[in-house]
Amino acid sequence: MSTVSVSRNGASTAPATPPGPASAGSPKDLQQRALAGLLLRPRYEVLPLAGTAEQVEQHVPTALPVTVTASPRRGLEPTLALAEVLARHGFNAVPHLAARLVYDESHLAEILSRLDEVGVQDVFVVTGDGDTPVGDFADSLQLVTALERKRRSGSSRSLNSVGITGYPEGHPTVTDIELSRALLAKQPLSSYVVTQMCFDPTAVRRWVEHVRALGLRLPVHAGVAGVVDRLKLLRVATRIGVGTSLQFLRKHHGGAKLLRPGGYRPDELVSELATGVVHENQGVAGLHVYTLGDVAATERWRRELLDRLTDGRHGRG
Repeated sequence: MSTVSVSRNGASTAPATPPGPASAGSPKDLQQRALAGLLLRPRYEVLPLAGTAEQVEQHVPTALPVTVTASPRRGLEPTLALAEVLARHGFNAVPHLAARLVYDESHLAEILSRLDEVGVQDVFVVTGDGDTPVGDFADSLQLVTALERKRRSGSSRSLNSVGITGYPEGHPTVTDIELSRALLAKQPLSSYVVTQMCFDPTAVRRWVEHVRALGLRLPVHAGVAGVVDRLKLLRVATRIGVGTSLQFLRKHHGGAKLLRPGGYRPDELVSELATGVVHENQGVAGLHVYTLGDVAATERWRRELLDRLTDGRHGRG
């Protein structure tokens, strides 16, 4: 899952209007309860950069999973090192294992041994952005297959969950048919799906309906951008190939919103996603929030919105 670093400007955007009262059991009440549920336990995606561990430790409750990205330019070492630090501080750290950055089975065994030492139980497997694999693994299917072999052989003591990627808007270089085949092939070897960043809730719901019809039964976590500077958001959305979704955001929510001071907040998107939770085969199991380098602003947004939904009853987590 690709992300870039951003500034702290996203925190300055004014909060959205608090949700109005809803009768118990009404559609609005069910939607607000679903939204609160999504906000209670999101997954945060962070970058393996200097200062990230301190940001996470200062602002994020240890109850929330924290996933750590990987990049072809820097390799897996920064990802593994940050995951180890976070795990030692009590976080459910989830390193991204990019298949094209793993050399061979021996390298994979070394990675799993390191993760075992700090009790990491969950990894997120992606193919990786590099054009050329550094070793034996060309795609995520090959790597999740190797992980399953390691688990069955007892080579990994702590690992019990493996995540894979879904693409509601497709992939720039892979056809939809190929994506669907790969997703279903990985299903028996995986525990959950995280979607690529998307701004169109209808695209997410339709994709979930589509893959459910194909036979996917894994829980799906919707990938959403956190509070982020507008220009950085435009840059990352264009780079990772979610242009169609970004056009939706401009068209339906006003292009001016992306140009205003303070940038983007995902209030409307997560609210729409929560509406789908109450409908069978449309809903998502959780949120995967791309913090885009600003952990503090995104966590502050989550707490503020959750406080308004629950009258402050949610507590620290």
